[in-house]
Formats: sequence, structure tokens, C-alpha cells
Amino acid sequence: MAIKLHDSLTRTSLELAPSHTDGVFRFYNCGPTVYAAAHIGNFRTFVVNDLLRRLLELEFPGKVKHVRNLTDVDDKTIRRSREENRPLADVTRQWTEKFHADCAALNCLPPHEEPRAADPKYIREQVNMIEVLMEKGNAYRAADGSVYFKVSSFPGYGALSRVKERELQVGSALKTHAADADEKEDVSDFALWKAHKPEDGDVKWAGPHGASEGRPGWHIECSAMSKAILGDTIDLHTGGVDLLFPHHENEIAQSQCCNGTTFARHWYHSEHLLVDGKKMSKSLGNLYTLDDLKAKGFSPMALRYALLMGHPRKQLNFSLDSMHAAESALQRLSNLRQNFILAFKEFDEESAYTVFKKSYKEWRYLGDAWSSLCDDMNIPAAMGGLFSFLEPLKSRKPTFEERAEFERLVEDALGYSWTREASYKADIPADITALAEKRWAVKQAKDFAAADALRKELTALGWSMLDRKDGYSLEPVKK
Repeated sequence: MAIKLHDSLTRTSLELAPSHTDGVFRFYNCGPTVYAAAHIGNFRTFVVNDLLRRLLELEFPGKVKHVRNLTDVDDKTIRRSREENRPLADVTRQWTEKFHADCAALNCLPPHEEPRAADPKYIREQVNMIEVLMEKGNAYRAADGSVYFKVSSFPGYGALSRVKERELQVGSALKTHAADADEKEDVSDFALWKAHKPEDGDVKWAGPHGASEGRPGWHIECSAMSKAILGDTIDLHTGGVDLLFPHHENEIAQSQCCNGTTFARHWYHSEHLLVDGKKMSKSLGNLYTLDDLKAKGFSPMALRYALLMGHPRKQLNFSLDSMHAAESALQRLSNLRQNFILAFKEFDEESAYTVFKKSYKEWRYLGDAWSSLCDDMNIPAAMGGLFSFLEPLKSRKPTFEERAEFERLVEDALGYSWTREASYKADIPADITALAEKRWAVKQAKDFAAADALRKELTALGWSMLDRKDGYSLEPVKK
């Protein structure tokens, strides 16, 4: 079944298909700015992209090329380097490693290539692209030696975001450029190359012909690195809706003016994550990282589940209750998976199943769930189909086909790793788990005095036990 995805440019649903003669599907998504730990709002986008990558791998086995960039030179990374009095490369290396560790914990597949904006190879690619734009009259050198893209030179500007010229003049998205207003010919123009300033320290490279030493602007890196690795035209470009304007709008303008052809055949944007119904912010105290949630006793796989519970193109409201619901749902799936395994242990059937699974590629039982994933990644509908399929299997032995489809959907497509979940839960000491199980049992027996005594015992040992209708969770007591 073909994968269809909403296209942000045409506002229609389009089929995903490779456009190059080699049959390789070229897929680019914007990566993080590596100056701090990514928060769960960032990871909603990355987990959704991972789901999409997995669907593409199942649809075009061995024929997917996925590129994700790292922004390791910009105002934020330089400011962090200056504040900590450390070389820029040291700062960005630290946060790149943290990002990779969090991605691995969430079981996100690594991209096939992950170029860095500050890599000398890609600095050269960015400079080359800027020089072509200058030669074509799409860019100009300002008095301070910076280079700006002339938005008026690209008639198609605004098609992706539907931004009108009058909105460009006063739009909040351009307020960040106010400091450069004296250097630009027009307030809507954007920086391709930034002339070196004292606060940049030793972060500088030779600029395009006629420009000053400095560093690339933010937008040019994605266009240059995508072109260098995937070619002038890619099949799909994705990112969060916050990047739609101005970042992706600017990518289209500079890429198509430079290359003279369509930049991306398909655009996809996932929506914002809210926390307790509000936008995340440090001031509200609702900005969570993966480590914050792990400290509360939640597993990375539970976070992955929670981040995938809404339709990617709709805002998703995150709460700690949604993490508890995710834990309960994952436990149901895990229990049924164990039933599958136990069912095939008799008479060496497990070995026969392993051989069978390698050749089985059909969707006889979970076809509706797979179809939902292929239809604009309708995850809620897919999960409904999955749990409906599993219900009758509680009382009978599954077939090889049913187990194969379950594992392909849950593990290969949705990306849940039982190994990672088990490894994380192993961090809770066995004696603490045993004590929690004992307390849960006496509470179910309505011996509340004994349950209270066992709760106090757990607290004294450094663990908090949180009760729910369908179970409990353990969290380390914050000191």
C-alpha cells in the first residue's frame, strides 16, 4: 500500500515515491541546534520523523536515504561557548553526544548522514551556494561585508507559508532581524552570510567573494548540505511547524534560485506539543527533557508512546497522566508479546517461527492498522486497529502470521523496543520492585494500614510509589 502524506505546500494528500532513476527515496529533516538538551517538544518532531523513516524503510527496503543536519554554529551556540569560556567545538560536541544518547534511548534510527554546519567541507558548500546567488543577482553584499538574500528577486516567495508581503513588513518572525535593518535593502531580506563581530570570538571563516570573514546564516546550511548529499531536488523535506516560516520558506527561495529547479517535491510539518494545555516555557516550569521524565521514574519507551499518541498534524497535549497511560498501554502490549513467545516455545515452534518471519510480508490481520499509518500517519486509528486485533488473542494461541504482523507493526513500524524497556526497568532494584508488588497486593486486598506502612518503607529507601486505577509507578524521591 502506498504511503500518502499531507503536503504543506499544496495542502493536499500526495503519494510518497522516489523521483530519481536510481529508485532511492531522498528524505531530509531539520535537526537540532546543539547548545543544550533537546526538550520533549523537539522530540515529538524527531519521533514522528522516525516513524516516517520506518514506514519508508518498509515501503522501499534498502532504497531510502535519510539526511538530518546538526546546527553547530549560530547565535545560540556561540553565546553558550562565550558564557562557558569553552571552544565552540567542545560545547557542540557535548550536546551532540547528548542528543544522540536521547535519540538512542527513544529508539530513533540514526540518519544515513548527519552533516554539521561548521564542518569545513560544508562551510565551503555554503560559500559556493552564496556566490552563485550573488552572481545571479539574488543576493547582495551589505556595507558591513555580510550577504543577504533579496526576497524580491524570487516571485514565488511565500507560497509555502502563505505569507503576504505586508505581513512580512510587520510580522513577528522578522523581529529577530531588526538589528540588521540598517544593513539590508529591505526588511524582508535574510542573512546568507554574517560578517564577523567581536562577540563571535574566533568563530569565523573566509567569506564569499567580496564579503567579509564571518559565518553562514542559519537558513543556508540546510540548502547547501541537502544539495551536496542528496542533489538539487529531494523527495521529502520535513520538520516542525515552527520551521515552516521563515526557515523552510527561505530554503525554498535560495535553493530554487541557485539550482533553477524544484527544491523539494513534498513538504511535511508536524504540530506543536503542549504541556498541560499550555505552550512549554521555563518560566511556567513545564519544559521537560528526557532526563526530567526519567528522574520521575518514566521510561524512554513510555515517552515515545506518549509522543506518538496524537495525529502528528494536530497539537498534542502532554501531561504526566499521559505518561501513566502510556505505561499502561505498553504493559498490555508487552504482556501479549510474552503470550506470543510462550505460545511458540512448545515443540521447538519458536525456531520455526523465526524462519517463517523472514519470508512473511503480508498484512492479513493488521492491514487496517497498517493502512491507517500509510494514510497521513493516522496513529490513533492504527492503535485502535492494533488493540482490537489483540483482544481475542488473550484467550487463544496466536498463529505465526498474527505474531509476525504484530511484531512488524509494533517494533518495525512504531519503533517500540522491548529490550530497551527491559534494560531501563532493570535500573529499579529487585528488592524495591518486590516491595512495591507486595504493597500493591495488600492494597488490592483493602488492607490499607499495611499498604501505608509499606509505602513509608519504600519512601525511607528512596522511592515514591504512585497509585493509579490500573497499576502503579515508581519514582526516585527527589532530594
